[in-house]
Amino acid sequence: MANGTRAFAPFEWMIALRYLRARRKEGFVSVISVISLIGIALGVATLIIVMSVMNGFRHELLSRILGLNGHVVVQSLSGPLTDYEGLAAKLRSVSGVTRATPVVDGQVMASANGINSGALVRGITRDDLRQFTTVSTKLSPGALARFQGGDSVIVGYRLAQKLGLLPGMNITLIAPEGNVTPFGTTPRVKTYSIAGTFNIGMSEYDATFIFMPLEEAQLYFNMNGSVSDLEVMVTNPDNLGTVIPGISRTVGPHMRIVTWQDMNSSLFGALQVERNVMFLILTLIILVAALNIVSGLVMLVKDKGGDIAILRTMGAARGAVMRVFFIAGASIGVLGTITGLIIGVVFCSYIEEIRQFLSSLTGTTLFNPEIYFLSKMPAEMDMGEVIAVVAMALSLSFLATLYPSWRAARLDPVEALRYE
Repeated sequence: MANGTRAFAPFEWMIALRYLRARRKEGFVSVISVISLIGIALGVATLIIVMSVMNGFRHELLSRILGLNGHVVVQSLSGPLTDYEGLAAKLRSVSGVTRATPVVDGQVMASANGINSGALVRGITRDDLRQFTTVSTKLSPGALARFQGGDSVIVGYRLAQKLGLLPGMNITLIAPEGNVTPFGTTPRVKTYSIAGTFNIGMSEYDATFIFMPLEEAQLYFNMNGSVSDLEVMVTNPDNLGTVIPGISRTVGPHMRIVTWQDMNSSLFGALQVERNVMFLILTLIILVAALNIVSGLVMLVKDKGGDIAILRTMGAARGAVMRVFFIAGASIGVLGTITGLIIGVVFCSYIEEIRQFLSSLTGTTLFNPEIYFLSKMPAEMDMGEVIAVVAMALSLSFLATLYPSWRAARLDPVEALRYE
């Protein structure tokens, strides 16, 4: 066995793999190795699953928020928008703008069957509602055809359930600011027929939104032919910096421009902070497993002191001894990482089926849509993040082997044989 043997030679792999298959008297070392492998696998799988669920949650939340609200909202600083049709036509000609929709928003109290609930009415034309595919593709049959005239509305599915309503039934809306009388302003009360319901899968919107024809909403909220704002949709909502200057020049200095990022900054900021914190916390699982590799290899080096001395006296270089124990430790890390990657990918692919199975098994609701806004658990794997998790797990595993391997290489053969 010459000192000039190439690195990672077959004999080094053979010895390392034999050390991993511990005999009876070395059983405790083998148990530590198995625990380290399981720890790394669980850490990698958990990180992939949690990051994917949070990515999916953000994507679903963002798609529903942007599907129901404009990417950019244009409002007048002096009150309602009057010449909204001309301004909307100008905005549609701005590069990057796909739609400019005039809307009327107002808060009401919805009442039916003796039950009351707060709601948000959005006045919108039927053609514009049809273009909001997030809603129009989730309508009950015939809802859009009946959405016309002054007495029809479309309500959220959860709101209809709460009030015990079905399409064709009546709902009473009460607006706080109504008619002005000698005794003051009285609430405006009007009964509407339900043209249909929508269910976009976001519980907050399904339980609060009511769509009303634009002209009727203008009359109901005393808007006198004006609108609350213009909802502007753009080609790339994640890159508003390229389209905002054009919108600003078009609307002039007397208008307020609010982006979806401004309106939801606290929500998505909190999601990002939570995501980063979860990543750091779950990384500790992999770190603990890597420390188990250190302890297992240190015990293995101590147990194999005589073998190391014999290898050294037979001509094995210190580098060869170091590589033997590096291979032993790195094998645990690589196998654990691959196992965790497979578990994480499979779990994310069938996460909704797993959730339903666990819910039926335990009899509990594991993902309450009233709390998490969405009707099902989302998971969206990001290839870059998965690669980062795998690279981090492998790096920690490799680093964990360096000290025990170095200690094995520095072992004095004479001292080791003397106490053998």
